[in-house]
Order: sequence, then structure tokens, then C-alpha cells
Amino acid sequence: MASQANALGAPIERREGRAKVTGDALYATEYTPPGCVHAWPVTATVARGRVTSLDTAAALGLPGVLAVLTPDTAPRLAESDDPTLAVLQDFRVPHHGWPIALVVAETLEEARAAARAVRVEYETEPNASILDDHLADAYRPEEANGGHPAERRQGDPEGAFAAAPVTVDVRYRVPPLHNHPMEPHGATARWHDGRLTAYDTSQGADTVRAVLAQLFKLPEDRVTVVSEHVGGGFGSKGTPRPHVVLASMASLHTGRPVKLTLARRLLPELVGHRAPTDHRLRLGSEPDGTLLSVIHEVTTHTSRVKEFVEQAAVPARVMYDGKSMLTAHRVAALDVPTPSWMRAPGEAPGMYALESAVDELADALGMDPIELRVRNEPGQEPDSGLPFSSRHLVECLREGAERFGWAERDPRPRARRSGSLLLGTGVAAATYPVLVSPSRATVTAHPDGLYVVRVNATDIGTGARTVLAQVAAQALGVGVEAVRTEIGTTGLPRAPLAGGSSGTASWGWAVHEACDSLSRQLRERTGPLPPEGLTASADTEGSADAESPYARHAFGAHFAEVAVDTDTGEVRVRRLLGVYAAGRILNARTARSQFIGGMVMGLGMALTERGSVDPASGAFIGNDLAGYHVPAHADVPAIEAHWIDEEDEHLNPMGSKGIGEIGIVGTAAAIGNAVHHATGVRYRELPLTPDRVHGGL
Repeated sequence: MASQANALGAPIERREGRAKVTGDALYATEYTPPGCVHAWPVTATVARGRVTSLDTAAALGLPGVLAVLTPDTAPRLAESDDPTLAVLQDFRVPHHGWPIALVVAETLEEARAAARAVRVEYETEPNASILDDHLADAYRPEEANGGHPAERRQGDPEGAFAAAPVTVDVRYRVPPLHNHPMEPHGATARWHDGRLTAYDTSQGADTVRAVLAQLFKLPEDRVTVVSEHVGGGFGSKGTPRPHVVLASMASLHTGRPVKLTLARRLLPELVGHRAPTDHRLRLGSEPDGTLLSVIHEVTTHTSRVKEFVEQAAVPARVMYDGKSMLTAHRVAALDVPTPSWMRAPGEAPGMYALESAVDELADALGMDPIELRVRNEPGQEPDSGLPFSSRHLVECLREGAERFGWAERDPRPRARRSGSLLLGTGVAAATYPVLVSPSRATVTAHPDGLYVVRVNATDIGTGARTVLAQVAAQALGVGVEAVRTEIGTTGLPRAPLAGGSSGTASWGWAVHEACDSLSRQLRERTGPLPPEGLTASADTEGSADAESPYARHAFGAHFAEVAVDTDTGEVRVRRLLGVYAAGRILNARTARSQFIGGMVMGLGMALTERGSVDPASGAFIGNDLAGYHVPAHADVPAIEAHWIDEEDEHLNPMGSKGIGEIGIVGTAAAIGNAVHHATGVRYRELPLTPDRVHGGL
């Protein structure tokens, strides 16, 4: 027992692992209440316009069909702050894939067949769906995603750039990218006695409950949302999506429990995507590499339904000590599905462009790219002027260089060859903000020695149950096996969603405070515990959301080695190495898994992943895993993830930073820089597919 008294940091296995591999863990659409039926959406096949006719007669005549919900027959919803959820409320078509009807039938097969039998006629309107064709139509928004000012200016960046002895002026482009979690979006909804219960694949059940209560005009205590196990989300399950609203509408209409799982081909158009980004980077420096000007301008798209602006220029406000700086966002409203969060929103495309441009500046200077980054290490956050709570980027770069063997690198492009293969190595830095939100939690000490922690956290595959048990065990001074965690349903103390790498920091803060309070009560108590146990609670509102006098970020360094086949243009990543400064690591096993998972996602961003829009129909092309290529095992090399021991007392009681997204942020740039080193060709548009690379060669 003593060996596990200090549980934080120990590589403890995930508690739910056995339940998942044996099938005992139930996901949202694996709940089947008595009388459960199935729903299948009918979605628009035009890019913009209006439905003029919905003929449901043939569908209603098929076996097993109970109803076809249309804007004429669907339940009326209250207005929502999120117009993407206003489904089946009118006949407008704002983009391809918008839900225009919903079939409900006894079986999934019957629902799907009936959906195909619905006949639809449209009145179409001219559409605009390609960002490159509408860059001139982009406007400056008030804010970028996350509440960041759309533009920040310091000094005279244009003048400093024009006067700088060494400059780069480059354009980088990242295509639309799509969330494809292993578990597609789905929900099972049931109305009973005026109450709604929804089993939803969501990153935050409390948010889903609040939105459903608003839409269906219910008190929140009459809505229960269960998200006990979630098979990945990557941001696409961070807010309620249309599937849970549609399932709830169908259940209300039919009086039966309804199960709805979106087909994977519907995900790109119904649950968000990473918007394409067009970057212009201008860097000016002294001959010794001292930055004089940093200008990062980003243009992206949003839908006409709801504004969402990828905050891709924001990372440049954190990274380097330029004397003058401009970071700006512009956005074009197009007839496309509404973009949303995708893992490391803003940072992933923004740092790809920035770190690629920094590599170009190093080339122009004839300077080692690590030394250029070290030369411009800021003493405080450039944008805000706040001191960093901790910043060990230089240590990450130095340790990574040593582990990777950077000192043996020949800096000349095309210097290494093995037959038809050109070999190269690259480096990039990474940053991700420390985010935290208020949370509540309770912990109960039982007479038999069991401690039960309750908090409505969501485990999206990251091991939240396990790490929260470790936080509790540490605070209580007991072995982690004495702690049980209950998460994933709105009957538990309210908690924020699992997103922005903020989950553990937010929930763990409340768990730690509740356990501290319980420990004090236990020390002061003289008699035995009551049969129901002794409970303590915590609410971190006012502390977790208090303004900090420090700039709080995680940092990392990424290294990549690639082989480029000159005959085919194929790029193979041979090695990936990441070294991170992410506060206190709470579980070595799950942390390493998170880091590596992010790096694999960055590899996919660099080499294979690309969403394309058909300009005629406005549809995303390659909308399933056959057409949208994510890395397979054969694409993934040996990957190493390491971290430095970082103590930061300005974060939370655990001293932890988020780790879910820092792994992806610098990977694509490191791979792109390695491809340049191998080939001598600078590719400025992702992904680095064989056709694109071979054309450059």
C-alpha cells in the first residue's frame, strides 16, 4: 500500500481497459431501451437553396417505417445560441449535407432504405465554396475562436520588415481537415413522463444537457445525459451536434426510444471540420538571426450559418521575441458546413506555417534552425508582456537534439542519399496554452476503506478515470486501489467538457480540493464513520477561472527523419521524436500514449490528410476512411516521446499542464522541414502526397 501512496506520476494502467476490450463498456448507441427504434437522416444534395418538395409517400409505405420528420411535421425547437442545431425547422439549405428530413423505422436497415425512398426537389441558388476563389471577399472578424482579438499589432512590423537585412516572405496553405473518431457520432434518446434521457457520444454531458433543455423548453433537472464511454472526439464532440437533437426530436414525435448513428460519410458536413487556412508569413532579422519583424496573416473560411474563425495566427504571439509584430485573421463566409474545433485548433495549422517559415529564415541566414530559435527566446510573453509561469522550450530543443543526434547532421540539402531515396532531418518547436475551467467534485469516505470520487468528467480515451483516482489518492494519502471514480453522467457534480487539453487540470483541481477537505474532516473526527460515509465537496469557481498574472503554456520540440523516393515522390517518416515541457506528468503511461497519439495525428496532417470541396455541389470529397487517408500502422515509424521534469506552482494544485494537443502542434512542420532538407525543395502546401512531392522534384 505504501508504494502507491504517492500515486501521481506512476504509470498505472487504465481502469476501464478490460471493460473496453471485453465489450462491457457501453457506448452511446449500445444502449437499447425496450421498444427502441432507429433513425436515419436525409441530407441535402445541393450546395445552397431551398427544398420545394419533400415526397415521403413511398418511404412511409415501406415495411417498418413509423414516421418521416420534415420541417412540416418535426417538433418545434426553441431558439439556440448555436444555429447549427436548428434542424428541420425550415426548408432552407445553407450547405451540402444539411439535414432536411429524418426517417424513423423499426430497424436500422428499414430506416436507411426509407431514407433513400424520400424524393426531394430543390430551388438552387449560386454557391461559393472554395476559399482560394474568394480570398478577396474575406473580412476582418471581431474575434478569432477562443475570444482572441482578430488582430494584434506591436511596433511598426511592416517598416521593420522592409528595413530588415534578411527577410523571408512566404505563403503556406493547409487544406480542410476532418475529425474521424473511431466511434462515429451517435445518440440514443428516450422520453418518459416529460423527461428526456440521452445517451450521447459527447466530450461534455453537462453542456449537452443545458442545450437540450433550452431547445425542448425543459428545466435542466428533467434532462439526463450519459456519456460514460466516448470513442474519441478530437474536438468534434466538444459541443452538442445535430445527431442528439434529431434523436431527441424523433423520440418525442414517436413516443419510442430512438437510436441514431451518423454514417461516417456524414461526419465532415454535420459535426465540424478544421477550416482551410492560407498563411502569409513575413520574417525579418539581423544577419545574426535576431528577429526584427514577425508578421503572420491568416485567411480562412466560415459558414453562413455560424461564424467560426480558426485562430491560427495566435501562436505567433507567444513564440519569439520580435521587436515588431503583426498577427491578423481574415475570414470568408462561404456556402460550406460550419467549421469547428479539431485537435489543437489554431495551433496545429498556425505553428506548421510559422515553424516552416522560421526554418526558411534559418536557411537564408545559413544558421542552424535550433540556434535561431534559441537566439529569439523571449523573456516574457511577447503579446501580453506577462512573465511565463514556466517556459523550458530551450531545454526541450537541447535535449531533443542530443537524443536525436542532431550534432551529426550535415546541414546541406540533398547531402544524404541511399539509392533512389533522399534522406533528411527537420526540427520544429511547439506550444499550446494552459486552459482551465471551474469544476465541482465530491469524495466520500466509506467505513470499509473505500473512497468514491464523483465528478462529471468525460473520458474520451485519455484515461480520465485513472488519472483522477491518482489525484485523489495523492491528496488523501492512500493507495490508488482504494479510490473509485464515477464520471460520465449529468447526475454527478457539474464539470466542464474534455477539450482544449483542459480536462484533467479542471476536474483534478476540484477533486484535489474535495479530497483535501475530506482529509481535514477525517483528521478532526474521533468516532467511526457513519454507514453512509463522510462526504466533502469542492467548487473551484472563482479560483480556477481567476485571472492569472502569468502567461501559462506548454512547450515542446519535434524532430523528424524522412526518406523521399525520387522515383515515386513517396515520403516515409523514419523517426519521430518529441520532447515536452508540460508541467507535472500525472501518469507516465497515459501521458506517453497521448503524446504519441498527437504525433501520429501530426504525421497524418503532414502526409495524407486532405479534405476537398467539389465547387459544383459544395460537397466534401473523400468523406470516409476510404477517401480520407489517415495513417495506418505501416505509415507510423518508431516514435519516441519524452518530457523534462517541470515544476510550475502557478497552474493548479497538481502542477499539471494539458498534454492532449501539444503532441500534434509541431509534428507537421518538423516533417515538412525534413523533406526540404532531404530534397532541397520547399513545399508550402499540405499534405506532402507523392504527386505533389514528385512534381516538385
